[in-house]
Amino acid sequence: MTSEEKVKKVARILQGPRHLYYLLEGHTPVPCKRETWARILDDSSRVVAQTPQKGARPWVSTVFLGLDHSRGDIDDPLLFETMIFGGEHDGWENRCSTWDEAERMHAKACKIAGIAWKKP
Repeated sequence: MTSEEKVKKVARILQGPRHLYYLLEGHTPVPCKRETWARILDDSSRVVAQTPQKGARPWVSTVFLGLDHSRGDIDDPLLFETMIFGGEHDGWENRCSTWDEAERMHAKACKIAGIAWKKP
């Protein structure tokens, strides 16, 4: 980490607490309390895409985590995760901040895994 990056990180910390928990309003992440976040964990609206359906190998899953995984290392919270399960690229994963980025990330992972996917 460069000294400039360290200064930016400290400045973000001093500006106040960063939100850790989020829920979706439509496709937009909004900050929420932990108790509210915990209630959405089984909500199927968290699924951005799954290709092909679970059980086939390989398959790609992109979901809204609702929990910021950036650890304060970047400006935007990392709230969506795409993973490849099975096949040559088993375990590949990436995270991003928005629903639109998540759809693009899902398309990229499908291409890597050799799976056809069209945005619904």
